[in-house]
Amino acid sequence: MTRRTASFQQIPVSDADAGPYALTTGPDGALWCTLVHAGQIARLTPDGQLDRFALDSADCGPSVITSGPDGALWFTRSRDHRIGRITVTGEVSSFPLPTPGSGPFGMVSAPDGALWFTQLHGDRIGRITTDGRVTEFPLPLSGAFPSALTTGPDDALWFTLNQAHAIGRISFDGDITLHPLPTENAAPVGITCGRDGALWFVEIGAGRIGRITTDGRIDEFPLPDPSSRPHAIAAGPAGDCWFTEWGANRVGSITPDGRIEEYDLPIASSEPHGLAFGPDGALYVALEVGVVARLVL
Repeated sequence: MTRRTASFQQIPVSDADAGPYALTTGPDGALWCTLVHAGQIARLTPDGQLDRFALDSADCGPSVITSGPDGALWFTRSRDHRIGRITVTGEVSSFPLPTPGSGPFGMVSAPDGALWFTQLHGDRIGRITTDGRVTEFPLPLSGAFPSALTTGPDDALWFTLNQAHAIGRISFDGDITLHPLPTENAAPVGITCGRDGALWFVEIGAGRIGRITTDGRIDEFPLPDPSSRPHAIAAGPAGDCWFTEWGANRVGSITPDGRIEEYDLPIASSEPHGLAFGPDGALYVALEVGVVARLVL
């Protein structure tokens, strides 16, 4: 492992109470960010223009956001159990879920033309079409806390089960396979599809980065600090994956062969959560203290 000096541009997007949480690049060439504690969505261009859009409830808990197949941004509302949609011009709508108290969290746009999402408290994986039709697929166990999900290279979705300490796979028809992790209390959260054709995930409980192939072979790479609490992960353009270390105030990268590098964030106790590569190719990190950090290597 190496620790490198990096330069971060700090871009204020809210006060410290709003909670920038997740990021994605939109179809308009801007970055879109959820403000989980303020009930708002922020739009940030690479040249620094910032717009904030209030949702219909300040307490709805916008969590993970992704670009949809319809040219809009879609996001989970974990506290009022709805799926939200916002156009690039700021028009907002939302759709209720059939399972009360389900706590939608992770979300991804899938090749079948729909949005798929996890339900933290409902032990379900959900699917919503762009016209708002929802289908739910129950998991074969309870209390699993399904968290993040991503599209795989095998015409399926892959997701983390934080409290079941496992990785799941669901086909577009709803067939589910579970892969228990070898490390106890691993508590996986973020997951992404790497450029090497494997799924990469973080183990917030064990301080490790994991890799699983589509045939279920698992490798784990310990971080230097087991208490660093890695949270989110995103595939990078150079073939590596980047992740946040919520408990250590750092971001890190890992190559396909397991080589890890880490970078200290410029603000103490900044609570890094989501991260995404922007339209300019730079890495952007949402810091819950009210800042988006842009990494310059």
